[in-house]
Amino acid sequence: MEEIVIAMHMHTVYSDGHGTHADLAEAALKAGLDAILVTDHNIWVQDVEGYVQKGKHRVLVLVGEEVHDQTLEVGKNHLLILGNTRELARYAADPQKLVDQATAADALTFIAHPIEDTLPAFGEAAYNWEDWQVTGYTGIELWNHLSEFKTRSKTYPKAALHALVPGFMSLGPLPQTLSLWDELLQKSKQSVVAIGGADAHALKIKQGPIHLVLYPYELHFRAITNHLFIPKPLSGNWMEDKRTIYEALRKGHSFVAYDLPHSTRGFRFTVNCNEGTFLMGDRVRVDSGITFQVRLPMRTHVRLIKDGKVIKEHWDREVLTHITKEPGIYRAEVYIDYLGRHRGWIFSNPIYAL
Repeated sequence: MEEIVIAMHMHTVYSDGHGTHADLAEAALKAGLDAILVTDHNIWVQDVEGYVQKGKHRVLVLVGEEVHDQTLEVGKNHLLILGNTRELARYAADPQKLVDQATAADALTFIAHPIEDTLPAFGEAAYNWEDWQVTGYTGIELWNHLSEFKTRSKTYPKAALHALVPGFMSLGPLPQTLSLWDELLQKSKQSVVAIGGADAHALKIKQGPIHLVLYPYELHFRAITNHLFIPKPLSGNWMEDKRTIYEALRKGHSFVAYDLPHSTRGFRFTVNCNEGTFLMGDRVRVDSGITFQVRLPMRTHVRLIKDGKVIKEHWDREVLTHITKEPGIYRAEVYIDYLGRHRGWIFSNPIYAL
């Protein structure tokens, strides 16, 4: 399998971002990404998809949409739609119909920033998800970079620190969101794929004499990413590679990463059994026993989670192994020490043991 790195959930001048698609592509090239997935608010921008190349490096620009009901005073229920071939914002008032319409068009749907706090100091409301009766979506945004900023930056000094030295801010997905994901995994009859979102806007902040860009695109692209596993290297044919990327996301053949402290390339979470080796997002039978293995890019802190509970944990290790015959939903979490704090580093999608 080939490992590629993409960034998701970002905005351009077509909605409330401050960069063009070309600006985002340039930032992605500098960050070394393989692809970016742009999702402007309630607008599906056409004719901008494809590869952007600079020298020997190229990045694939793909376009989806972030849809929410604009008639509400405070917009809730934001849905990321990927792979749509038509405008879907007209269904925003009914989240279930929106999901159904997207699914019928073979698009992927992810609940954006499902849990979010307000940030009163900057006049920012909470844009969390409220309609939990909805079904059939692909997954949820487990870690949203901008939402985390709102949670951890409640005072002007903290906001300034996190804006000027972003490495001090991120600690991991919000604990409530992790708990929600485990709950959804237990209740759902289908997979619930986790993604990480930059939620990049390159917001321009003015507070008195202070003028700055809050989290430029390139910074976002070096922080919260998604590492995908695909059968073979990207071909360079953007339509073929688009299908490959969306198929990997649909299957959950991926993990959410915080690449700013140290590259997460090389992380693997697999399970071995008589039928072969399976990876994140796969389903496997436990009839004759299975062996889980977590391999890390460096020695650090790793946890194996089963049905929302830690069942095995190592500190200062590169490998975790677990042999079992117990069915359940297994996933891995990895933490790293960085800038004086113990921080979330890697959050795998589950392996479903049946």
